[in-house]
Amino acid sequence: MEQQLDLSQSGRMRGHLAMLAFSGLVAGSFSLGSMVANDIAPATLNAVRFLIAFLVTGAIAMAMGALNRAMLRAPWRYLVLGGLFAIYFVLMFEGLKTAPAVSSAAVFTLAPLMSAAFGWILMRQVTTPWMGAALAVGGLGAIWVIFRADLNALLAFRVGRGEAIFFFGVIAHALYTPLIRVLNRGEAPIGFTVGMIAAGFLVLTVWGWSDIRATDWMNLRLMVWLTIGYTSIFAGSTTFFLVQYATLHLPSAKVMAYTYLTPSWVIIWEISLGHGVPPVLVLAGVALTIVALMMLLKHED
Repeated sequence: MEQQLDLSQSGRMRGHLAMLAFSGLVAGSFSLGSMVANDIAPATLNAVRFLIAFLVTGAIAMAMGALNRAMLRAPWRYLVLGGLFAIYFVLMFEGLKTAPAVSSAAVFTLAPLMSAAFGWILMRQVTTPWMGAALAVGGLGAIWVIFRADLNALLAFRVGRGEAIFFFGVIAHALYTPLIRVLNRGEAPIGFTVGMIAAGFLVLTVWGWSDIRATDWMNLRLMVWLTIGYTSIFAGSTTFFLVQYATLHLPSAKVMAYTYLTPSWVIIWEISLGHGVPPVLVLAGVALTIVALMMLLKHED
């Protein structure tokens, strides 16, 4: 049975706070990922981080008593969700091999528009004219950043290879969001997260077994291990839980609306890591994504 949406004011507020934290945490994976994407195979990196996330999240869920036999009903649900997230992360790190972090984050902001479409297909969630306008503004800003403020490149549709690869990963992420509500049968968010992470690890291990065996683990750079640690705990298990929690309190389009903050957070990360500031014209596109977020937050049913 589809999980019911909590429309109370306190429920919405907690959902918004969860996604605010999500947007800040997930941004770090773009900046750090771009620094190590060429050091380790995407499937290998993500298999390790899913394993770490499973161990940490599983221990927390067990301590909270959130794991029970009822969770084993229809285990295929976890394979579907874990598989989608595995696709998203593998294609993200594959794209980061050639795409700048800010540009990749802009591709990620196309997720709300696609999530709204999947929300209507799966649950007939209606996108109001105001929400549709906000998604259009955000999409316009994202496209401007993706083409790096180059009007000629936009008109010729010369999109970078890395951005094109990651776009298909974003489709998987956008589908994942409404599917949480469709497939959740009353399980606690953290318990459901554990099942999804376990399934994702299984998918990644089978998918990337040859790369995992070929990896020279002893000679990986320290930055690779730091990225694995950060993406496992902060941009992994924590964000998995935050998205699932927020999805039970907000419509899918509004959950994904917070991805509009990701390019702004990435810029802060890039400055902090000494990677400089994007050109002013590119920042104009980032500003449009922030406008889109404000529009979505202002219109509350």
